[in-house]
Parts: sequence; C-alpha cells; structure tokens
Amino acid sequence: MNKVILIGNLGGNPEKKALPSGQSVTNFSLATNRTWVKDGQKQTQTEWHNVVFFGKQADTIAQYCEKGQKLVVEGRIQTRSWEGQDGEKKYKTEIIGDRFEFINTPQEKQSLAPEWEDDNKKPEDVPFPGEENHPGDLIPF
Repeated sequence: MNKVILIGNLGGNPEKKALPSGQSVTNFSLATNRTWVKDGQKQTQTEWHNVVFFGKQADTIAQYCEKGQKLVVEGRIQTRSWEGQDGEKKYKTEIIGDRFEFINTPQEKQSLAPEWEDDNKKPEDVPFPGEENHPGDLIPF
C-alpha cells in the first residue's frame, strides 16, 4: 500500500499551471516538523515535501492557500525520472495528493494571535475556543 498523510505548513505560495489537456495542476512545498528531546534540549528536524494536486482540488488550493498555511495532505509517494539538459538522469520524489484539509485559512491565521498579547493575560488565563461552555470539572474521570 502506498499511502501518506502529512500535516505541515506551505513553504511558499502554490503554483498553478494547466496541462495540455486543460486540467489544472498545482505544486507546492510542505514543511513537516519532528520534535524530540535529547539531553534535556528540544530538537527539531524539518522535512520538505513536494506536493502535487490535479483538477478541482488544484484550483481550490491555488485560490485559497498561501505560504505558511497549515494543511493536512493525503496521497501517495511517486518518484519520477527524466534526462536533464546535461544528459544525466534526474529524479524527483513527490506526494501526489488525493485529499487535503485546511487546518486554518489565511483569514483565520490573522485571528489566531494569542488574546493575551494585547491585554497582559497569561496563556493559561485564556480559555480555548468553546472551553467556557464545557464544565470540565463535571467530567467523572
């Protein structure tokens, strides 16, 4: 089975083109992070993925996504090869997208600034959205 699920941030604005058939194709880079602690120090490794979507999804991504936006991408890994102008064989590994999901839209990104920055509240004093409607102390476990 060839299936990949990534959650990451766009490394740049998506680039949309049209194939000779007229079908849309959109390419973008997606950065994923792996974080761990080693010797008491937080370590982070960023991995960059080339992602390609076709058709209606390509149109939607090109229209609504921008650099820095967080997405969930599902698809398959594909490596293609071609001969470069220098005569050498070149390879590129890509994620061919089947499905995506917005984690935040460009408009939401601006509204995600922590409320506590403006009025000297600490992060722990600001409830998560909807938290004030859920009496957590009533949960019996």
